[in-house]
Amino acid sequence: QVQLVESGGGLVQAGGSLRLSCAASGSIFSIGTMGWYRQAPGKQRELVAEITSLGSTRYADSAKDRFTISRDNSKNTVYLQMNSLKPEDTAVYYCNGLINGMDYWGKGTLVTVSS
Repeated sequence: QVQLVESGGGLVQAGGSLRLSCAASGSIFSIGTMGWYRQAPGKQRELVAEITSLGSTRYADSAKDRFTISRDNSKNTVYLQMNSLKPEDTAVYYCNGLINGMDYWGKGTLVTVSS
């Protein structure tokens, strides 16, 4: 059974930083692209950033120049470093991964940015 578990969310003031982590566990044979999505209250889930197994990255316009996605393949973990946080970044952040050819989601971690 494959699981993705996020951590690192919390309450931060505008302009602050947070680092999210997502660890994959279970019977893992291959991990492809991993990504971070977020869903704010009353809005649809949206892509924040993703990273391929070879390290190529893609960011939403809202995340460019502020967020950095990275991964440690030896730990089956993906990270999201978030700097210069804004109140509009408030959302539940979900980890997504293509593992053993199947799509998996974590349960999410709440990020709240106060003004």
